[in-house]
Amino acid sequence: MSSIGAPAFNAGRFADRRARVLEALGSDAMVLPAAPPLLRAGDSELPYRPDSELYYLTGCREPGAVLVLRGFADSDRELLFVRERDRTQEQWTGLRMGPDGAAERLGLGGARALGRLDDDLPGLLDGADRVHVRLGAHAGVQRLVEAALAQARQRGARKGTGPRGVIDPGGILDEMRLRKDPAEIEAIREAVRVSIVGFEAAFDVVGVGVGEWEVEAALLGAFRRAGAAGPAFAPIVASGTNACILHYIENNARIPGDALVLIDAGAEVGMYAGDLTRTVPASGRFTPAQKAVHEAVDAARRASIERIAPGVEIAEIHRVATRVLTEGLIEMGLLEGVCEELIEQGAHRRYFPHQTSHWLGLNTHDPGDYMVEGRSRRLEPGMVLTVEPGLYIAPPGFFGEGEEGGESAPPPDPGPFAGIGVRIEDDVLVTADGHEVLSRDLPT
Repeated sequence: MSSIGAPAFNAGRFADRRARVLEALGSDAMVLPAAPPLLRAGDSELPYRPDSELYYLTGCREPGAVLVLRGFADSDRELLFVRERDRTQEQWTGLRMGPDGAAERLGLGGARALGRLDDDLPGLLDGADRVHVRLGAHAGVQRLVEAALAQARQRGARKGTGPRGVIDPGGILDEMRLRKDPAEIEAIREAVRVSIVGFEAAFDVVGVGVGEWEVEAALLGAFRRAGAAGPAFAPIVASGTNACILHYIENNARIPGDALVLIDAGAEVGMYAGDLTRTVPASGRFTPAQKAVHEAVDAARRASIERIAPGVEIAEIHRVATRVLTEGLIEMGLLEGVCEELIEQGAHRRYFPHQTSHWLGLNTHDPGDYMVEGRSRRLEPGMVLTVEPGLYIAPPGFFGEGEEGGESAPPPDPGPFAGIGVRIEDDVLVTADGHEVLSRDLPT
């Protein structure tokens, strides 16, 4: 029986992924520890969120687990170390699979008690050339890997065995995770659908004088009712000038009259994330200045999405958005000059300081290089990315002194545009013949 926010488990899908990793490892080994439990205020645990890489290869959602993959080995090629069954601990914190249950439920080649890790791991790594492990992720695992490396240095000259180097597992896993399989695409599609349900509930609450926290509560409640495990990240409900702060998450102000409300949020369903942004007027109607900014951002969003197709460089998506937004800034009188020259000078960055896209998947900002061999990565079917242009026109003196791009200084007083922040974000799947806007059912 699946819990809320969890899809039906398919052990074969995870086994196929492990087989691909084992092949890619060759003479190497990989060690992936679970994410540690996080505490809030003493000994109160926050809801546990599994490590994305460990989950991607096993489906395991328990803390304390450690996966060992041995590409060089003839036996024990995949082992998962998990906590043993313990009646006292389970009564307090929940049921455990135990080694036997983990092997059976997750379809693994083998599982062992976590208490054996210290004794077993050095021997399991003995025949590897290198160990793929994320340094800094787990102090205990890192200590054991470092011990194996030290041991190999001491006896390597005589026996020629043991690992001689460490490499980040992202070299293999990031490329795999960048291209989503059909099951992942359906999980993201569902996360986006639930995200839209949350936004619709939030829109019903938005109004002059309403607390940003009330909008947030409606959003999160709708996520849970629709089947989400919770939010994929801390939601942003930013009204008025708060929308000029890119990662505003306080959500503790009352919405002023004639203000815009920027909502950036996403639901997590089946471990996969949605990530959407809409900016709406609290009064139900845009002022002329708000409308001009919103239209410029929406034009950049539409133009950027239109360019998404296999073979297109992801940098091109940002170039399109930057050009359309800069043209809009010139039309509004916030920049003066020739569009291409202003972009070259970086003048737009005062109002558009971030990139247009990021990958989406198990993480809101999913892994995957944006540059490959010195060139912008070309899009491929199965990639999922956001498109989120924005303009943020802070009032004079709103931020402290700092570096600003561009030789052409903007007007010191943005006039009626002061305090307006607009971002519009969609989630887009690259298909074989173009793209699919997964969030198309949410109006802009």
